[in-house]
Amino acid sequence: MPGFDYKFLEKPKRRFQCPLCSKAMREPVQVSTCGHRFCDTCLQEFLSEGVFKCPEDQLPLDYAKIYPDPELEQQILALPIRCIHSEEGCRWTGQMMQLQGHFSTCAFNVIPCPNRCSIKLTRRDLPDHLQHDCPKRKVKCEFCGSEFTGEAYENHQGICPQESVYCENKCGARMMRRLLSQHSLAECPKRTQPCKYCGKEFVFDTIQNHQYHCPRFPVACPNQCGTPNIAREDLANHVKENCGSALILCPFKDAGCKHRCPKLAIGRHLEDTTKSHLTMMCSLVGRQRQEILELRREMEELSVSNDGVLIWKLSDYSRKLQEAKLRNNHEFFSPPFYTHRYGYKLQVSAFLNGNGSGEGSHLSIYIRVLPGEYDNLLEWPFSYKVTFSIMDQSDPSLSKPQHIIETFNPDPNWKNFQKPCSTRNSLDESTLGFGYPKFISHEEIKKRNYVRDNSIFLKASIELPQKIMA
Repeated sequence: MPGFDYKFLEKPKRRFQCPLCSKAMREPVQVSTCGHRFCDTCLQEFLSEGVFKCPEDQLPLDYAKIYPDPELEQQILALPIRCIHSEEGCRWTGQMMQLQGHFSTCAFNVIPCPNRCSIKLTRRDLPDHLQHDCPKRKVKCEFCGSEFTGEAYENHQGICPQESVYCENKCGARMMRRLLSQHSLAECPKRTQPCKYCGKEFVFDTIQNHQYHCPRFPVACPNQCGTPNIAREDLANHVKENCGSALILCPFKDAGCKHRCPKLAIGRHLEDTTKSHLTMMCSLVGRQRQEILELRREMEELSVSNDGVLIWKLSDYSRKLQEAKLRNNHEFFSPPFYTHRYGYKLQVSAFLNGNGSGEGSHLSIYIRVLPGEYDNLLEWPFSYKVTFSIMDQSDPSLSKPQHIIETFNPDPNWKNFQKPCSTRNSLDESTLGFGYPKFISHEEIKKRNYVRDNSIFLKASIELPQKIMA
């Protein structure tokens, strides 16, 4: 009995079932000493584990007293069953012993292809496979009449020399494949052909038109200098760089010289007009210098802050402090800033070693008014509240920063808050500015993180009325 599960019409009675596998017994054997029956294979597997006892009653077993039970086997083989392919659609029923004979005709049974193509499929799918899919089937080419296996025919398709095909260049011609090569090389109006000048390939019936635009097509120099075979794409460079008959402008054209002459005569022109060329260049340099100064001034104006707040970083603090101690009244200047857009232009200065009453013991800080672009549009004297701060750089997550802050309202009678003249020099003693000679002592500045990473931050802010901000 083959090793697959049978589909019984009714569940086999218990005496037909193997106690070890709980299925209908296959090749049943009987233990004569106790009468118990098992599948021969199941009992052999059980005994192979070294246990020589009956699986049912645990009595000792003797190999010599285990016999086949042909009578029981015949009863089992007579049990009614369905085909094992019943779930796939087979409706056959019969005795178990008739199943193998049914397989020879069952439409759902899997069988190998008779052409030995290595494919296995159901018997009902075999005709379609033999006709269309089997690589070992016999097929005759409809064009050349040759006979092939199915596998070889697939390779033959698309290369048969007798098959009628259209020209691959889409010229509309149709011929046998064996004539296609000659047609494509010598006869097809749509065949490609390289241009003999630039080497690019073009359709045969358009190559004549290409030569009117070909970059390598030879052309004559328009100045009739006599140079032969100039490629069309090289003509402009030839006229500009190499043609001795071409008219060119004087190299000093940007300086103002308008002279034009053949290239061969330009050397004589330069020799004869050296003095005038030098004069032109001097004028050009003067104009360019003025333009550079104007551009630099415009760039500086664009980089100036215009929100009324200056945060000034003084890096390399220890070196600058030492420099201030060595140089009496040494002053450092901040970048200029505006109080607001179109507002007053201000600048902060600092004496790291102090100034006046704070010299040698304090950091002094002052603010001054600089000449600005919009001074004629503003009210004078400057009268808005000014606040100075030195920033505590302590980590806010560890302790609350304690900035040193001082605020003052400008004295309208103080000279430095009047409208500045356009020629005022920021180093002029009269423009020292207003501020605090004893803003913070050298001892106090060491107590917290006013100096961190060898840098300090000074802040100046201007308090403006809301109407001006608007």
